[in-house]
Amino acid sequence: MTRTVRSEGRPTPVFRECDGAPWPSDDELEREAEWAAFRESGDVEWWTGDEPELPGGSACTTVPAATPGIATAFDLDDHDEVWSIEDLLSPLDGDAAAASDIDARLGHLECVVTDRQRATADEYRLILAILDDAAFDPTPWVGPDPTLDRAWNDPRGRTPGAVRRDRADLAERAAVAEVAVRLRLPEQTVRTRAAHARTLAVGCPSLWTAFGGGRLSEKHAVDAARLASTLPAGDAAAFQRFDDEACPLALVLPPAKFAVAARAIRERVHAESLEDRHRRAAEDRGVWMRAELDGMASLHALLPADRAHAVMSRLNRAARHLRAASDEERTLAQLRADAFADLVTMTEDPGQNATVPPPPTADTESTAPHAPAAERTFRTAPPATVVVTIPALTLLGHGTEPATLEGYGPIDLETARRLAGSATSWIRLLTHPVTGAPLVLDRKTYRVPVALRRWLGVTSPTCVFPGCGRAARECDIDHRTAWADGGTTDDDNLDPKCRHHHRLRHETRWDIDHPPGDGTAWTSPLGGRYGTDPPPF
Repeated sequence: MTRTVRSEGRPTPVFRECDGAPWPSDDELEREAEWAAFRESGDVEWWTGDEPELPGGSACTTVPAATPGIATAFDLDDHDEVWSIEDLLSPLDGDAAAASDIDARLGHLECVVTDRQRATADEYRLILAILDDAAFDPTPWVGPDPTLDRAWNDPRGRTPGAVRRDRADLAERAAVAEVAVRLRLPEQTVRTRAAHARTLAVGCPSLWTAFGGGRLSEKHAVDAARLASTLPAGDAAAFQRFDDEACPLALVLPPAKFAVAARAIRERVHAESLEDRHRRAAEDRGVWMRAELDGMASLHALLPADRAHAVMSRLNRAARHLRAASDEERTLAQLRADAFADLVTMTEDPGQNATVPPPPTADTESTAPHAPAAERTFRTAPPATVVVTIPALTLLGHGTEPATLEGYGPIDLETARRLAGSATSWIRLLTHPVTGAPLVLDRKTYRVPVALRRWLGVTSPTCVFPGCGRAARECDIDHRTAWADGGTTDDDNLDPKCRHHHRLRHETRWDIDHPPGDGTAWTSPLGGRYGTDPPPF
């Protein structure tokens, strides 16, 4: 269970203060003492090589031959052979390899996997403990509580309770950022792992114990936490049933089969009707793009099932219609992709939409009432804006430096030239003719001009906080030296920061500076210094 309040008189806290791990039980301490006594007895020849021990000080540094399953030194007798890690990792002689040799390696492998899974559970537990501590005591992250001063008056008119809630939220955000930059993880990953740990620790103790003991993989634990988190909050009976039914299956099934079984369990124990859940889930619908290799990208859409099936049905119908042509060489998969792209980029001119045939008459009649909405979706939408940066010499055919598609990266020159040929407008970016450095664009006004914002999107394509991938066009433009302190509105004094990290800079102890000749550095509330990420392209 997670810690929510501190108790001065509690002799043993739920989590150790030193590392956030749970205090061992009396049985665990007794087993550790027996194990230590056995190692000190001298009854077995222990390996003492120079290789580092396994994470967590695993007892699997020696594996007896001919021991099935997870080999342990407790099964040794005077006739057992002792294996070192070097022996286990060296190649086996194919002709002379015995079943006991292979079994010893499998036993060692099981130990390594168990240690890794136990360490992963400790990682989740520690992240949760750090975030809970930050929310409980925000002072190290956001500074002293101003509401404790009798003369305090909030300039924004917030009540003391509201200020304390904001402090707890900002402290947790600052702690998430600290963990993320130290571990080189996305901040959302840190939040997700803490949420999964809280779901299992509070609602599914059997699964949490199995995960902490190294008996469950991270995939099992994440799938279980994700499904359990969708159960009604406060429905202890539903969580208990899910935990009781899912844990035995998680211990025997591989992740893919467990995910199917766990989904069925979740449906059985959920108290809400499917209609209510579907109505709420539909609010999360959306479309995402992911960059792929070799100038390609994939689109992912989360839609209600009936709409998704309708989309696929239309794409299949269009693809089969086109495939019937005698000179058509594209596969059905390629035709579906081309039909999809044509549908969503449809223009006013029917002649430009030749790839996708008109739907059959019967279908047209059946969907006639919805025709205006479809036209608003495809035919009257504003034209899409695609930003491509192309070196001038490359565009003229005298260079090979690749072009860059905003939000994606390098693209092939043929595609770049095609986009350039159909461009409706150009933006000229002036740089030094020798060094290529941008010329200073000094401004005497506080508001960032559109042209300067576009330029910053080229020089700093994402938020400047380490690890943040939010596109510059979706960020706030922040003055490095505040306007009130004499800062100017030019490219040397501006940085794109997403709203989240913009708040962290001004409302927590996170800060950013720009030492001469040393780039940009962020300083965390704990004193760590982290440079900004290098340009992605």
